[in-house]
Amino acid sequence: MHELPSAEAGFKAVGLKAGAVGKPSLAQRRRASLRLEIAGEAVRLFTSQGVTGTTGEEIARAVGISSRTLWRHFPTKESCVLPVLSAGLQFAVDQLAAWPSGMTLVDFVTRAGRSGTLPPAAPAILDLIRMTSTEPALRAVWLQAHDDALPVLAQLLARRSGGSADDLRTKVHAATVNGALRAAAEEFAHRYADDPEASGEEITACVLAALRAAAEGLPY
Repeated sequence: MHELPSAEAGFKAVGLKAGAVGKPSLAQRRRASLRLEIAGEAVRLFTSQGVTGTTGEEIARAVGISSRTLWRHFPTKESCVLPVLSAGLQFAVDQLAAWPSGMTLVDFVTRAGRSGTLPPAAPAILDLIRMTSTEPALRAVWLQAHDDALPVLAQLLARRSGGSADDLRTKVHAATVNGALRAAAEEFAHRYADDPEASGEEITACVLAALRAAAEGLPY
């Protein structure tokens, strides 16, 4: 079985929201833990037997819960993978929170890559990202994960600049960073599909290429 993100990373993904403050309650932590467990089994089943060949009932049985409980947490079987798709975005948000003033984003990511901050990607998650290009329902979940991250990125950029998350300029910058992260993740997943040794160095290269393209601005 492929390794999946930790419960801690998954909890952060489930809790990803703008303005979230304070320590989560025990009930919230249990909910997040269960959602991550469901997501892990959904990823395993989707990547081993396909989305069409997997039912929500199978995912529930793999977790050891009832179908009714599963549907209380997720509206569709495809949406079960949202927590693990969001985990990478939460990691990126956590890293960006340490982005110092006076340093470009490209330089900051370059430094992070050299320090070995970026972890290797789980093979199962890369399989899942590749599947989003051929499975429309999974694609919708992937895009939803990025849409959920937009206000979080906007608030982070606003705090750094001293502006407002509601300003059009901030929203455009957040959307640009968000789009670059998505394109980089997809590029990495497809480019290194047959290279299980690909690691944080290759991930950094893809992220930097996407950010440099974004920094160039429109070509016309």
